[in-house]
Amino acid sequence: MSAREAILQRIRSAQTHGLAPEVERIIAAPVRGPQPAPVADLASRFVEQAQALSSGVLRVENRREVPHAIAHYLAENNLGHQALCWPDFLELDWIAARIVVAAQAASAEDAAGITGAFCAIAETGTLMLLSGAHTPAATSLLPETHIAVLDSARIVATMEDAWDLLRRERGGLPRAVNFISGPSRTADIEQTVTLGAHGPARVLIVVVG
Repeated sequence: MSAREAILQRIRSAQTHGLAPEVERIIAAPVRGPQPAPVADLASRFVEQAQALSSGVLRVENRREVPHAIAHYLAENNLGHQALCWPDFLELDWIAARIVVAAQAASAEDAAGITGAFCAIAETGTLMLLSGAHTPAATSLLPETHIAVLDSARIVATMEDAWDLLRRERGGLPRAVNFISGPSRTADIEQTVTLGAHGPARVLIVVVG
């Protein structure tokens, strides 16, 4: 018996085979730890926390207003009038807002990428994005500016609520789950915070509703 086989055999011998059902029960019904005090207005709490993380936030009444809100932001920040987007957003009236959008692969040379979000977490001002064929992660990670369109009804209180929502609606996990809490930043060099070091330097969240 080789050393590797001997180690594996010792692990097998030490395993408690009757533990698996108990582990499955705990995973299926996890016990939550301490939670923050409930917040009546989740949208306002999310906006407050997101802005504290240096995310820009705009609020609009409905999806029809999204293109014009984004156009105003792009013009105000001298970001041109072109952007990439997830396929679901092609149906919006970008022509009226004088923006050219395309649902194609993103690159670091792109000025802005427009995505949705699976949900958002009010406690931390964080967006939760799921990867998929129609929700490519690169659109939020590679362009200099990430613009996320968020339905206010998809704001939950805590991280635990976000995972619960994912389990209820999707069952299993996608290939990747990305949490976005403001622009990319680092303080590795001389303890000086630098935005955009490993991803978008700007994040705009358009809250609908």
